[in-house]
Amino acid sequence: MLTAVTCAAREPAPDERLAAWQRALSRTFVDVEVGVARDRPWTGTLAAERLGALQIATEEFGPGAILRDARTVAADPRTHILVRRQLDGTALLLQDGRTAELTPGQLAFHDARRPFRVVLPQQQRARVLMVPRALLRLEERQLHALTATVVDATAGGAAALLLPLLDGLVDEVARAGVFRREQLARAVPEILATLAVERIGDPPESALWERITASVQARLGEPGLAPRDIADQHAISLRYLHRLFQRHGTTMGAWVRARRLAAARAELAGPGAARRPIAAVAARWGFTSASYFSRAFRETYGMSPAQWRRAAAEGE
Repeated sequence: MLTAVTCAAREPAPDERLAAWQRALSRTFVDVEVGVARDRPWTGTLAAERLGALQIATEEFGPGAILRDARTVAADPRTHILVRRQLDGTALLLQDGRTAELTPGQLAFHDARRPFRVVLPQQQRARVLMVPRALLRLEERQLHALTATVVDATAGGAAALLLPLLDGLVDEVARAGVFRREQLARAVPEILATLAVERIGDPPESALWERITASVQARLGEPGLAPRDIADQHAISLRYLHRLFQRHGTTMGAWVRARRLAAARAELAGPGAARRPIAAVAARWGFTSASYFSRAFRETYGMSPAQWRRAAAEGE
């Protein structure tokens, strides 16, 4: 299906013209807000075509800005990945604390699940591809590292080969017959996924494991600490978090319990431990039930917390 929209104004745009342009962008991509300077003329044209899961659009707009804020994200369930390939003019893409300054020939990803802003200082033209996030096969941590970073063929590597291939493929999609177009369109997300991995690389799993365990250790005292909290903190999927712990022969729950028990054991053997109630020590290390803490302590160390405290005091 091909859709095309044109908005133009040689004088400051009337509110209804700006609203129509905002609706066109929101229907084509995801819900956004549009801003233009009232004292400057602006123009906008948009043509888009959806081929299965892939959407290909050409947008000419500027000067102005396109904003997707937290309120808009919450109201719009679409979570696609948008890929901006700058054709003419310049654009600033801001997301996740980074700014990608795009010039012709450069490309950048942005994630509809989180707020972003596109600032267009002048009239410009860009091709915007939109794909479901699942087709890129990236972990959330990888997407967080990818957004608003520039992919440029002049940097060498896979981008030097794949960006021209992507352009040729998209151009061929527009010219090919119906059956051929569907086939070609299915190859586009594969190229985008390869470009994404090439751009961000993949940090060593050992470094990620160290960061995760350090953050869990720092939060042992939180009784409601859950795997989802840690996965979100490190921008990874819950499945990947569980897989990391499994590769180290444990689960997050077992790892947390062992560290909490070890911390409580050390405190019960420390100076002034006799003056602190055992239940208070248990609560300090995230145990909400004193009886559960006592059972777990005995199972792990072969004696009750009180026995351990007395033994430690006698050995001083």
